[in-house]
Amino acid sequence: MKKGRWDLSRRSFIKAAGLACGYAVVGAGMAKKSAAAVLELLDIRQRAVYDADADPRKYALRKSQDNPMVKALYARGGFLEEGPCGHRSHHLLHTTYEDRSAHIRALKAKGIELSF
Repeated sequence: MKKGRWDLSRRSFIKAAGLACGYAVVGAGMAKKSAAAVLELLDIRQRAVYDADADPRKYALRKSQDNPMVKALYARGGFLEEGPCGHRSHHLLHTTYEDRSAHIRALKAKGIELSF
C-alpha cells in the first residue's frame, strides 16, 4: 500500500520516530556537556585576563595617561604640545578611509597577487 513518496507502515514510522527521539536525547546530552566545557574554558580565560591586568608587575603602564613617554609627548615643548585635540595631533593621528579597490584590481590585472 504505497502512499506517495514514502513507503512507511505505522510500525516503520514508530521505529523511525523512536530512533529519532533517542538520537535527539543523546545529542542534547552531548550538547550540554560541550557547552559546559566551552563556558568553563571561557571562565578560565576571563579570570586569567583579569588577573594579568590586575598584576602591576606585568602591566605597569597599563593606562596611557600614566605612561611617561606619552606624558613627554604632550608636555609643554613636546612634539604634540597642543594636546590630543590640537591641529598637529589631528593631522597625524586621525585618518580617513580611502577606497583603494581600483588600485588592487589594476595590480591583479597585471598578474600581481597580494596576500593580506
